[in-house]
Amino acid sequence: MKTPRLRTRRGVFLVPALFTVANIFFGFFSIVQSIRGEFADAALAIGFAILADLVDGRVARFAGATSRFGKELDSLADMGSFGIAPAVLAWAWVLHAWPRVGWLVAALFSVCAAVRLARFNVGRISSDPRYYIGLSSPAAAAVVGAVVYWHPEPPGPGVPEAAVLFGILGLALMMNSPVRYLSFKGFATRNPHSHRALVIVAVFIVAALAEPVAVFAILAGGYFLSPLFPVVARLVRRTPAATDATPPVD
Repeated sequence: MKTPRLRTRRGVFLVPALFTVANIFFGFFSIVQSIRGEFADAALAIGFAILADLVDGRVARFAGATSRFGKELDSLADMGSFGIAPAVLAWAWVLHAWPRVGWLVAALFSVCAAVRLARFNVGRISSDPRYYIGLSSPAAAAVVGAVVYWHPEPPGPGVPEAAVLFGILGLALMMNSPVRYLSFKGFATRNPHSHRALVIVAVFIVAALAEPVAVFAILAGGYFLSPLFPVVARLVRRTPAATDATPPVD
């Protein structure tokens, strides 16, 4: 006897697509707000786009509703929200101060994001599922959004503007660098019932509600600098050994 298909199956596939559409919406809204000069709103929209991007894939995998169409739609949404929107925001915020170099750096950010997404789609990011090779485009967009959301007023001329210019250039290059970043893919499935994970999530929610700007900036900046943490830890561990090995002075 043939088992009848559930009528709700089509609706299950629609749920993750709704989050992907929300990702597109927030990316476009960020671009519009950047053009209007509402930089804080534009940065916040990038944050919501990142949240929608995190949810859609997990909902699709949880519901068994993954598809090639959904993957392609998600990639196109990411290009708009994490490749174009942060570049437009950075240009409207500061980079327009350099009529030639500024828009080229912003365009380079978009190009690097597109290359990073293409590498991800063809499986050339990492052979180890625990790590990505290069900074992900949502993480790079998060750094731009966090900085602008923390300080929506454009920085003054001179060193502050130059720091933003080289910062955007650095983010663009890091997206296609050989530096390894944690992917956190196995974090949710390793022990989903862990009480420690529940406590961490609760602390994060409380902190985000109390100080959303600080939490946004700390998470984005911390992830961007995370490859340096093991290097610093090794240097700290070696320092006492080198001190103990020094012969006493008569």
